[in-house]
Amino acid sequence: MHVRMHVPLSVHVARGIDALVEAWIRSIGMAVRRPSLAPPKARLLQARKALHRARTSLRRSAVDYFRGGVSDWLALGALLLTIPVLTGLTVLMPLWAAPEALVLPLIAGGLLLRPASLLTLYACAAVALIVESALLGPYQDGAGRVTPGTILVVAAAGLSGLLIAQFRSRVGVPWRRGGTMLFDLRERIRVQSKLPRLPRGWHREMALRPAGGQSFSGDFVVAARTGPDERVLEVVLTDVSGKGMDAGSRALLLSGAFGGLLGSLPPHAFLPAANGYLLRQDWDEGFATSVHLVLDLDSGDYELFSAGHVPVLQRGAGTGKWEQKSGEGPLLGVYAGAQFDPVKGTLQHGDVLMLFTDGLVETAERDLADGLDRLTGEADRHVASGFHGAAWHLIDTVARDVNDDRALLLLCRD
Repeated sequence: MHVRMHVPLSVHVARGIDALVEAWIRSIGMAVRRPSLAPPKARLLQARKALHRARTSLRRSAVDYFRGGVSDWLALGALLLTIPVLTGLTVLMPLWAAPEALVLPLIAGGLLLRPASLLTLYACAAVALIVESALLGPYQDGAGRVTPGTILVVAAAGLSGLLIAQFRSRVGVPWRRGGTMLFDLRERIRVQSKLPRLPRGWHREMALRPAGGQSFSGDFVVAARTGPDERVLEVVLTDVSGKGMDAGSRALLLSGAFGGLLGSLPPHAFLPAANGYLLRQDWDEGFATSVHLVLDLDSGDYELFSAGHVPVLQRGAGTGKWEQKSGEGPLLGVYAGAQFDPVKGTLQHGDVLMLFTDGLVETAERDLADGLDRLTGEADRHVASGFHGAAWHLIDTVARDVNDDRALLLLCRD
């Protein structure tokens, strides 16, 4: 027997409200993502990624600073902090930390700071000298005090730093970036002088040594493979007037210009265009010698254009003798309308073609003929090895201590 109990309406309403509230709470709980508990390996991986990002950011900031790409406030703040530290050490231990130690941040400031920031550093150094003099007492009382000589030394260091900062400001390149620019310039010359790869059956080597062991040279090479299917090799070896650093800037400018002309003009038009370019520069020492080789990599036939350059040497495999090859033409940059007549030849299998600058064969004590004899005599020793590694060895042997730029290019047909 079932007994039906009457439930009041208010109870049904209350239960419905409770159900709605519970459903709403559950929906909120599902909408809000609970933080997942990552396994230890995942947390370790995330930590490593964060550390790598922080390290990369710090390295990038440091590189930008030393290249001069950011403000010098960081260096100024660090140098300003060193002044009270040095002042405190001088007051506490005057015999170990002399008042002249203030020259250290001044010299560093001359290398790191701009002139306006450098004046702030100098003002702080002057205040530090006054404080040291007041705390240590008169210099007549003993050693380790601020003397007139101390003031002169600090002032001289400050003047030197200011001159360095003014020079950097005039050039417009911070010292941190100046070294980078010189490095980039040297690498650009080296990259532009790199010879292209040659097909099977050909071997090429090049060696370049500036005068006095410097990083820049007045000799440079530009080369490119041109023609249909790049079966023609064009090489230009140029010797700019001057040597070392004096000729390095002109060599860099000319190497870029010659590299742009090479392959863009017919071979017979290259040297006239280069001659016109030098004349337009209007340099005091604006002349150069150059040799332009146009070699067919299939047949071995070549044309050789020369602008006042030393002769090229070719060794015949059949005769074993060296033969001089030289086109006709004046120096580049002397007069307009110059004409350059080529000489033609062929590289047979086993033949060697050697291009070089005058620094390799001519010196004050040795004329051109003697230099050529010595060069060919040393080169004959490398016939058995196929001239592999011969370029550097020939420069070291023939013209090791010559105070001139030296360049040597070897082309061998197997």
